[in-house]
Amino acid sequence: MKKEDIRAQVRARKTMLDAYERTEAARRVFDSLTSLASFTVAERVLIYNSLPDELPTREFIDRWEGRKTFYLPRVNGLDLDILPYERTRTHLGAFRIEEPDGEDTTDVADIDLIIVPAVAYDRRGNRVGRGKGFYDRLLSRARALKIGVGYGFQLIEDGIDADPHDVPVDIVITDGHGIIKVRR
Repeated sequence: MKKEDIRAQVRARKTMLDAYERTEAARRVFDSLTSLASFTVAERVLIYNSLPDELPTREFIDRWEGRKTFYLPRVNGLDLDILPYERTRTHLGAFRIEEPDGEDTTDVADIDLIIVPAVAYDRRGNRVGRGKGFYDRLLSRARALKIGVGYGFQLIEDGIDADPHDVPVDIVITDGHGIIKVRR
């Protein structure tokens, strides 16, 4: 299936979710995430601030803040800068996403675990993003374990045609399929 078709299919399905379904899906996904040993040992976690149509991350961040050091991405031209998260130091940035303030950027190589948003994933860890390549450029420089999270319908069973520049995730977690460890 072409990436544009996947984006349209997932976008349509997301519009059918109500607030309760979003909250419950996030609870199941993040409970699964916290059961992983890799999460337990990770100290520095890069996560995203969710857009309204994405699996909500706010409650998860609030629950673990203080026990993990969270980092958020900030759009910088064609790339993403990584900055430590502090609730009082954010602003509405590019694409109307809450982004961290400051100049204390962190190298992605110093991150222990990356929680990756996407429009869709497959069982090989391939992902469809929003089409700008921000995360592919970032993930290409990362050594950390990459975990994709989403709703069950965001897992494309037929597979995703990956481009040479696409960077797959190592694990996919959805509310409908649980933890999928990618084998390469």
